[in-house]
Amino acid sequence: MAPSILTNLGCAGGAAVITVTFIHPIDTVKTRLQVSGTGNARNYAELGLAGTCSTIAKEEGIAAFWKGIPAAWMREASYTSFRLGLYAPLKHAFGADKPDSPFIMKFAAGGASGGLGSIVGNPFDILKTKMMASETGLGLGATASSIYTNQGLIGFYKGIDANIMRAIVNNGTKMACYDTSKGLVKDYAPSPLNEGVPMQALASFIAGFFMTCTVAPFDICRTRLMNQPADKPKVYFNLFDTFAKIATQEGPPALWRGFIPMWARIAPTTTLQLLFFEKFSKLAGISAT
Repeated sequence: MAPSILTNLGCAGGAAVITVTFIHPIDTVKTRLQVSGTGNARNYAELGLAGTCSTIAKEEGIAAFWKGIPAAWMREASYTSFRLGLYAPLKHAFGADKPDSPFIMKFAAGGASGGLGSIVGNPFDILKTKMMASETGLGLGATASSIYTNQGLIGFYKGIDANIMRAIVNNGTKMACYDTSKGLVKDYAPSPLNEGVPMQALASFIAGFFMTCTVAPFDICRTRLMNQPADKPKVYFNLFDTFAKIATQEGPPALWRGFIPMWARIAPTTTLQLLFFEKFSKLAGISAT
């Protein structure tokens, strides 16, 4: 692997691990809302966003908002290292590294790096989702042991189809919108928004909004697939089955359940990740995008 790619991966992983430490509580709340009423899970959807936060804090303590953080660190160090770090090399390989390169080619480069990253990070995604959804507070080792005992190694790749599709849409939207938005902000936004950190922050926020719109249905399907109990009959069998069952049994708007906490997580996550990535890349003497 070329040194520049290794440097890209290192910068991306560092940016992702720092960011997730601050954002993880929002992810925990989003996950509780998404698994609401499934299996033995409490119906947090009835409580709403504020009620869910209040219930978690009162019954499980403030530390519960960071349930699954060890798995989240490992996920970001693997998955996000690839999806951010491989974007620039793949963009070059796809011939999408010129100012007038079409949006679809940038989307393809972002989607490809996201799909590769999701394959590497899926086991940690499973662990993180299980730990965040649990009200019993099982640790990383106990959660991993339970998955392996009940399902074997294949259990760590549950929901891989939904995760790959989510990652392709997620990262394709994120990187293509960020890349394109930076150019538009630079050309049309007034000073001081058209350069440096303000330009990067504004472009990141725009990318975060469009990511949430496109990724939310894939995200809830992935969460439902990953969080199914191993000791009960399967409710969801694959991505398309999950889409259909949620849409028909709970109504199409249910595919965007948890949209507000998801956007509240994605907007700052995208902004911080990309700002840190740009900074680390500049220090390393490479291009982030």
